[in-house]
Amino acid sequence: MTLRLAGPLLLVGAGKMGGALLEGWLRQGLDPTRVFICDPNPPPEVAALIARHRIGTGASAELPARPSVILLAVKPQVIDEVLPSVAPLMGKQTVALSIAAGRTIASFQRHLPEGSAIVRSMPNTAASVGHSMTVACAGAAVTRDQALECNMLLEAVGQVVWVDDESLLDVVTAISGNGPAYVYLLTECLAEAGRKAGLDSDLANQLARATVEGAGELLRRSDLSPAELRANVTSPKGTTAAALEVLMGKNGLYELLSRAIAAAVKRSRELSS
Repeated sequence: MTLRLAGPLLLVGAGKMGGALLEGWLRQGLDPTRVFICDPNPPPEVAALIARHRIGTGASAELPARPSVILLAVKPQVIDEVLPSVAPLMGKQTVALSIAAGRTIASFQRHLPEGSAIVRSMPNTAASVGHSMTVACAGAAVTRDQALECNMLLEAVGQVVWVDDESLLDVVTAISGNGPAYVYLLTECLAEAGRKAGLDSDLANQLARATVEGAGELLRRSDLSPAELRANVTSPKGTTAAALEVLMGKNGLYELLSRAIAAAVKRSRELSS
């Protein structure tokens, strides 16, 4: 189904995450003439995507019509600098859709006109291949139609779940927003362990990448829980069991990930203050 919006889309910030979303939307058939980019220095791959589709760029004041959706994809630390240029573009039919980690709906309301429609969301970079996991929360002023429009944009690049409790977004950020980085690190660690055990670099990388990819696809297709899938490849007193004894023991992966998630949640809450 082709992605269509009621009005123009202004993407403020076309970095890694903004670019991933843009790539996903274009793949779903979003008309590039309805998209406008406000970013002074997008990374080369995103700049090439913008140029290839001849998407309009420049200052937000140059937007030819009031946008239907303003998607805020800049770093949380610069949101306060960006919002003054966004505020004049917020009309009655405009919804601001944020993907900035840690920045609350209330923090946007302080900079935007009273009664502005604001949706806070947290996708991840798998949006560029249509497999994002996004959680969203709507502010009090968001209408049903505006929520549906935001849902279309987010659903075009993967799964979407809506929550009423905005505080959950800090944990969501730590799990699924940051999650791809954890998986990539796991892949790095597998490859490095293989090299230390005697494999050449190319083979170690190939094995690590293919293993993570295959395990993810099996997890996607299977109705079994991760614990059941793990048990299925673990023979008693076998090689997998020997490795898992280390990973699941004291100071193992469970504890390490719990500490990592707690650190990410703490940082997300710091960004909101």
